[in-house]
Parts: sequence; structure tokens; C-alpha cells
Amino acid sequence: MTGAAAVPGERPRLTRLPAAGVIGPLLALLVACAFFATRSDRFLTGDNFSLILQQVMVVGVIAIGQTLVILTAGVDLSCGMVMALGGIVMTRLAVEQHIPAPLAIGVGLAVTTAFGAVNGWLVTRIKLPPFIVTLGTLNIAFALTQLASASEIVTDLPPSMTALGETFQVGNTAVVYGAVVLLLLYGLAAFVLRETAAGRHVYAIGNNPEATRLTGIATHRVLLGVYVVAGACYGVASLLAVARTGVGDPNAGQTENLDAITAVVLGGTSLFGGRGQVLGSLVGALIVGVFRNGLTLMGVSSVYQVLVTGILVILAVTTDQLSRRGNRA
Repeated sequence: MTGAAAVPGERPRLTRLPAAGVIGPLLALLVACAFFATRSDRFLTGDNFSLILQQVMVVGVIAIGQTLVILTAGVDLSCGMVMALGGIVMTRLAVEQHIPAPLAIGVGLAVTTAFGAVNGWLVTRIKLPPFIVTLGTLNIAFALTQLASASEIVTDLPPSMTALGETFQVGNTAVVYGAVVLLLLYGLAAFVLRETAAGRHVYAIGNNPEATRLTGIATHRVLLGVYVVAGACYGVASLLAVARTGVGDPNAGQTENLDAITAVVLGGTSLFGGRGQVLGSLVGALIVGVFRNGLTLMGVSSVYQVLVTGILVILAVTTDQLSRRGNRA
């Protein structure tokens, strides 16, 4: 990859991964599916694939926001706990304050989006490293979640708040509405990143922020927008989590930040910024979901599922690093 930034209106080469970056994660997913299909008769069924989608839809939506941040050479450690805070805010407002569910959901989305704006402001204006900023807001979000919930699970939610956890039939398979939301959001994110000037500016900033600034692009504004959109994604994820579980759980979100980063890395997005595709993050989330589902069907302990996930992440980052060295040569 070159260090040149894109100019306004020009479609940079950075919006496209090398062939291996595009095909690799998809091949890994297909190989994993083929392997587990030979180990369990239940794996290749519509109900099981629907279950996998349901299990990855929360992390998958978080991974959209995480992808945007990582494309700018940042990282967001706060995403899981911000999601949990959004879920607690919307459920407590609906259950205890008797606020109509749509309004309560809107407030929850506003809270997560505000956290994204704070992250973006600290990164762009105060010039703090994204790692440090989001590590701090992770702890703030965790504390606020525990205080707002009194460390108690919120139950008896109104039906409209859990509607996305309901299912509809596709043939003989029950599919949750939340999975449809997941796919639609990925389609929208892929279109924006590939077909709009704003999306191309995200790639340019991740590749070379100073050169991008010199072309006249308002890099601070683009970065702030990335974090705000990421915060909004975490809000949608909180609604999906509430819909899936039927409760507002203050203990949710404690591993989703790492799960989302794992999905992004496995999907081929470079941790160094400027290279990757958001649809790859969906494939990465599905890879993790398939491995966990397949190993569960095989009766393998969850400890080994975490072990395999860790190995996959190291392999993905190693591949990215070797690719960068090859491009410099």
C-alpha cells in the first residue's frame, strides 16, 4: 500500500483489499463449515444457521462501529460497556418510569451516541490516543451501568422492546428479525464506505492522516463522525441484546469489545488502519460464531472455544503484518 491520501471525489485504491484479504476470511468460514458438517449432523440445518446468526447479531452490529474506528487506525475498547449502558437506560426508562418504549429506545440510542461523540472529541480535539480514551470511557460506562441499574437485571419489558427478538418463517426455519437488521446495517455500511466520499475519506485518514488533511479534507470532522456513528451502532446493538435476552442486563457487554475486535481482525481489516472491508467483519463474526457453535455440537468445553478463537486472532494479525511487510518490499 502506498502512503498517498485520497483527494476529494477520487476513489482510492485503499477501498479494496488485496485478493487474499477478500477471499481469505470467506474461505476460512467455508472450511470451518465443511469441517463441522462432518462432525455433526445437526450443523448443516436451517435452524442451526439461524441460531448462529442470532448468536452473532449483537457482536456483529458492534463490529460495524469497531470497523469504522479501526479503519482510521484507532480502536474502541468501550463499545461493549457502552452497549450495556444503553440497554439499561432504555429498559429502566420503559419499565420503571413507564416511558413509551420507542421514546425509551431513542434515549438509549442518544446515550450511546453521546459516548461516541465524547470519544471522538477527546481523540480529535485533546489529541489523546484512542486506546487510552476508550479505556477510560469503558470504566465510566461500566460504573454508570452499575449505578443506573443498582446491579439488578431489569425484567418485564414491554413487547415492543423485544420485537426484534421475535421470529418469522423462511421455509421451515425460524429467523429472528434482529438478524435482518444486522444484514441491512452491513449492506448500508458497505455502500457508504465504498460508494461515498465520506467513506473514502475514512480510508484515507487511516492510511495517512496528515496527507489527507493537506488535501483539504476536514480530518477532525470525519474522525468525530466515525466515533459518533460507532456510538449509534452500539445503541442498536444494545436494543438487539435486549430483544434477544428479554431483559436489561447490567453484566452484559463485558467481553463484547474483544469479540468485536476479533471479528474485525478475522475479517481482514488491518489494525494499522486504511485497509479492510466492513463485510469482512460480518464474515469474521460468523467465523467465531461457527467455531463456537460447531465445537459446542461436538461437546468441546468452552475453554477450548476461547483457545481456538485466540489462535485465530494471532494468525489473522500475523497475516496482516506479513502482508504489510510484503507491500513495503
